[in-house]
Amino acid sequence: MAASGDPGRQWQEEVAAVMVVGSCMTDLVSLTSRLPKTGETIHGHKFFIGFGGKGANQCVQAARLGAKTSMVCKVGKDSFGNDYIENLKQNGISTEFTYQTEDAATGTASIIVNKEGQNIIVIVAGANLLLNSEDLREAASAIRRAKVVVCQLEVTPATSLEALAIAHGSGVKTLFNPAPATADLDPRFYTLSDVFCCNESEAEILTGFTVSSPGDAGKAAQVLVERGCRLVIVTLGAEGCVMLSQQESVPKYIPTEKVKAVDTTGAGDSFVGALAFYLAYHPSLPMEEMLKRSNCIAAVSVQATGTQSSYPYKKDLPLNLF
Repeated sequence: MAASGDPGRQWQEEVAAVMVVGSCMTDLVSLTSRLPKTGETIHGHKFFIGFGGKGANQCVQAARLGAKTSMVCKVGKDSFGNDYIENLKQNGISTEFTYQTEDAATGTASIIVNKEGQNIIVIVAGANLLLNSEDLREAASAIRRAKVVVCQLEVTPATSLEALAIAHGSGVKTLFNPAPATADLDPRFYTLSDVFCCNESEAEILTGFTVSSPGDAGKAAQVLVERGCRLVIVTLGAEGCVMLSQQESVPKYIPTEKVKAVDTTGAGDSFVGALAFYLAYHPSLPMEEMLKRSNCIAAVSVQATGTQSSYPYKKDLPLNLF
């Protein structure tokens, strides 16, 4: 992929069909028998570094299904940043709009997990929060030529909003995942989202409704559609998801197959990445079918450990998903 400012850029064979504007996080994970008390030092039994961040997770899953993808993001000029760029390249993701800054460190999540699977996590967003309008201007022509643009809330909301506005203004399908959710979400996020996809806890924060069943999810979806979303999807983990569009008066529940989960970390991002792939490459599929297939792919991801490391490749999946 030619570098920015290279006259050869217009010769590129084809622009990315799925553009993700979002976060890259380096996960620093320590496994311990129990969580430490304040001021206490304890011994852990395993440590590993993983690649995370909602934006990059979603991009990696779309890429592994065969999507031509590009990541608009910012990492630090540090070893974690260099490693992250290499990780994106190894997943076949264009890094033309992956920026490095000396003004902040690459985003990190320090995670301690005890033997019951309970955790404490400290996130330092770092360079993610420095992704800005200027960066989006450089990526704007690629965003306008994409088939789907995906955004979340691990970069500044203003940056996500601007990316959605650029895409929406050019008729590019927008997929917005309001995570991590805030109760005072800018109302323009609703009207700029062709597909608004949140999980049950995000739906609760956004609507104030308790969401603990498909019925509750349908009520929350109703509220979000009234705020201007064209299509709302509320994911329910192992229970599948609920969808409601502006054209429908009754929410539709789409269950998913039951599997034995080993590690559910990043399953929601696997779902969003899969949905982005279907929206870009199989746009004539009924939405219900896209969601069934995205559920299947997320269900495969929970049967392996880790986040991106658990995401399946096209070659490992049944042919009928494609």
